[in-house]
Amino acid sequence: MFAQERHLAILALVEKQRRIDVGTLRDLLDVSSATMRRDLAYLDRTDRLVRVHGGVMHPSAVTGEPSFSRKSGMAVKAKRKIAERVAAGIPAGATVFIDSGTTCLEAGRILRARGDLTIITNSLPLLAGHDQFRAKLLVLGGELRGVSGALVGDLARGSTGHLRADISLIGASGLHPQEGAGTTELLEMAIKRDWISRGARSCLLADASKWRQITSVRFAEWGEFTEFYTDKAPPAGFHKGKLKVIIS
Repeated sequence: MFAQERHLAILALVEKQRRIDVGTLRDLLDVSSATMRRDLAYLDRTDRLVRVHGGVMHPSAVTGEPSFSRKSGMAVKAKRKIAERVAAGIPAGATVFIDSGTTCLEAGRILRARGDLTIITNSLPLLAGHDQFRAKLLVLGGELRGVSGALVGDLARGSTGHLRADISLIGASGLHPQEGAGTTELLEMAIKRDWISRGARSCLLADASKWRQITSVRFAEWGEFTEFYTDKAPPAGFHKGKLKVIIS
């Protein structure tokens, strides 16, 4: 059986059972442990299933939020293309808020090299490259949320009172065709909502894998954003209204 045929067979089984252990998959497909590991690593890396201890799950069956390091390795090419497209549209002299999240981080890594910009952020991973900033940098304080690397809470929100942005770059943990963008944490919701309102332009950055992610907290409807940067056309039933959709 060719690799592509195995991949399709694995995905069909995961689609049917939602969760299945590695030994069962190996026996059903009659392949070696090494071959199964390679296949599952590839399918996990391309966001078509989620590896868990002893098995795999369908992406829609995952209820928790992946760690930042895990999300950093997902849909890397798509995130970079989105980031490049966003960065190309940032005018000289702009003040830009950069949210936490891996796609926003990719955009931040491009924009921090521009000495004509002012960047406001609550993203600790972006700050890890502080020595590479040519842009003026303003950092929101707060409590660290380890799973996302975001600085959140009353300290982060309290420091925003007199700040505004020309453009806010906002990330999401999940997307819903009708309801809008979601996250898994109320503290992050508050920061995101603050900066949607504080940006003259509010831009959502999210790759297509986010349509499959289940989130417990909706932080914004589609109409609250001015632009949506993504890598593939949204699914049927997407209610964009006047939202500008930009596909990288």
